[in-house]
Amino acid sequence: MFSPSDRDRLRSQLLEIAANDPRISGAAITGSAAAGGEDAWSDIDLAFGVTTAAELTNALNDWTARMYGEHGALHHYDVAFGAWIYRVFFLATTLQVDLAFVPAAEFRALAPSFKLVFGEANEPRHVPSPRPDDIIGLAWLYALHARSCIARGKLWQAEYMISGVRDNAFALSCLRHNLAAVQGRGIDLLPAGVRARFEDSLVRELSAADLLRAFRNATNELLTEIQFSNPELAERLREALTELPNPPMLTAISPHAK
Repeated sequence: MFSPSDRDRLRSQLLEIAANDPRISGAAITGSAAAGGEDAWSDIDLAFGVTTAAELTNALNDWTARMYGEHGALHHYDVAFGAWIYRVFFLATTLQVDLAFVPAAEFRALAPSFKLVFGEANEPRHVPSPRPDDIIGLAWLYALHARSCIARGKLWQAEYMISGVRDNAFALSCLRHNLAAVQGRGIDLLPAGVRARFEDSLVRELSAADLLRAFRNATNELLTEIQFSNPELAERLREALTELPNPPMLTAISPHAK
């Protein structure tokens, strides 16, 4: 396990290397360290501008080799967002290091958590929050699949789908309270009463009866949240979303059905 001092030392080393890399036109600390919310479990988030798009691949390759050869990386994966490539490293110390690379013409703050260390950044262009309608669409899709999975006796898949209903209902609640709505980041900051409402949507055992209970409660909380943002849509969806699967279907439908 890494210590905060280990993390701080590595971040300083990486920023020093970046300052001496002629391909890096600018660097910024992002994430919790830039927002003043860093704790003992926080990872390293750095953003780098690369002088030209043509240099991007070489810079990524060289920095990746360095992370494996000098800093104990065990694995990495990429997340692409527009012109940005976020290369996420998992170190042997269990520290996560996110290194984001983008051509200098697009090097800018995408969120308030952006602290420029050197170089110049373009005008900020903050990424908007998810649209409620997109979240609602995902939520009712999960609900339909949760219902059919319960009926088919696919209990593990049903649990997965019920969690999807609850997670998207939580996302709507986070938007309503002006909190981060992605990856569950705002859930623990919701009012205690709101969080408590969702407790009965947790699956407690893999039985049809308990899955039905959790499904019913997750759907009710989803409809409550839709009501806040779009009352007319909530009423349109209510009857269909609260229709429960017929338990006898559990033995009538093949578990191999889609």
